Amino acid sequence: MSTDPTTPAAGGLDIVRTQIAKAALRAGRSADDITLVAVSKTFPVEHIRPVLEAGQRVFGENRVQEAQQKWPTLRNDFPDARVHLIGPLQSNKAKDAVALFDAIHSVDRPKIARVLSEEMARQDRRPDVFLQINTGEEPQKAGMLPAEADDFVRSCIEEHRLPVRGLMCIPPADENPALHFALLAKIAARNGLNGLSMGMSGDFETAIEQGATHVRVGSAIFGSRG
Repeated sequence: MSTDPTTPAAGGLDIVRTQIAKAALRAGRSADDITLVAVSKTFPVEHIRPVLEAGQRVFGENRVQEAQQKWPTLRNDFPDARVHLIGPLQSNKAKDAVALFDAIHSVDRPKIARVLSEEMARQDRRPDVFLQINTGEEPQKAGMLPAEADDFVRSCIEEHRLPVRGLMCIPPADENPALHFALLAKIAARNGLNGLSMGMSGDFETAIEQGATHVRVGSAIFGSRG
């Protein structure tokens, strides 16, 4: 694949990087403190490779099995690439997730925390963990409720000894995302956590202004999914 900047995905990457820098400047922050997670879920290797060639090194996948099919090949050519699981994790996939991913953004319930803890000890491998908080308290959405977040953080760190990097949220589609990002930041701060995985293609600039350390951007880089 060519590294020509006119490659659509590479061009999208440049635009997103510029938007991140501008949002960081508005917030009085450094763009270097914000990790862009390029969400490559559903996109094949040939779509991801130009983005790697353009210098992007952190990617997000939704499903363990799909990542297993794509990333061993890509990592042969780009050994410094990092892959984050941003989608839901089932307990029967915890073993594979710990072996493959460099970070898991979707630890959403005590059972998953326990199983991941056991697998990390077994494999002697400790990917970063983000705890998913259901800031909108939506019944159809995964994540701990805000009222339960402090206890969940405490148990993950003290009981399960997980390497908790921070918190993650996905705001309701029909509400002001800034309110949810601010809530997540407040919960993280009172628990001594610095990592905030929040913001996607439609709202990552708002997330940066609210303190996001990781933004998960897919369609703005790769285009719409078929």
